[in-house]
Amino acid sequence: MLITDAEVVKQKEILPGFYRMALSAGEAANYAKPGQFLHVRCGETLDPLLRRPVSIHAVDREKGEISLFYRVVGRGTALLAVKEKGDRLNLLGPLGSGFTMPGNSGRVAVVAGGIGIAPLYFLLQELSGLKIHADVFTGAATKKQLFFTSEIKALGHSVFPATDDGTAGYRGTVVNLFEQNPADRVYSCGPAGMLKSLCRVIRKHGIWGEVSLEERMGCGVGACLSCACKTVSEGENYRYRRVCVEGPVFPAGEVVWE
Repeated sequence: MLITDAEVVKQKEILPGFYRMALSAGEAANYAKPGQFLHVRCGETLDPLLRRPVSIHAVDREKGEISLFYRVVGRGTALLAVKEKGDRLNLLGPLGSGFTMPGNSGRVAVVAGGIGIAPLYFLLQELSGLKIHADVFTGAATKKQLFFTSEIKALGHSVFPATDDGTAGYRGTVVNLFEQNPADRVYSCGPAGMLKSLCRVIRKHGIWGEVSLEERMGCGVGACLSCACKTVSEGENYRYRRVCVEGPVFPAGEVVWE
């Protein structure tokens, strides 16, 4: 298991409360796969005691850098937000199971809800490197919260925005927009309600899909079971699987939405 003492290369507040941080973490960058996460020690002491799971947002393997995109929601992420260039963070990972990369056939779509673009951007980087084009459906409450649109287009992908207030693109949910333009394969991350709706669409149209889940975590390595989620097993049975180990990426048809 890889533990890295990484140096902060850059930190920028994209919007109030939303930050993008680049870290020098060569070995972790080399091993990282889209959909995986890092378990980050946010403070310099054991307070707060628990690390925080943060999706791997982008990777530059040539520079040996990993980027994180996160929102300040509590004490741990508030400590991350005050980090400056030259500060150090202790990282555990990459951890978890990532996205399954597609072959060269069939139309690929990515559906992101709000900050759900965080792990999907790394996926889009890798797809671009494989010369695979994706239709990217991004949803947010308002235009300001549609993150990285120009950067995604620069990677060679098409962007189809949806906003609740109609300030950009389609007025309505990103799931409704996607259903009007379904694909052969879909990858997604976002709020649980959005993913639940998307999984219904995936099932209705018989689409292959994977979704990245967000759960509170304790250990991050499968020992504490605090991040277990309900999934379909054989027949009509169910089983609980650990988001930190078997996930955070799951086949869309396996997740049981309660």
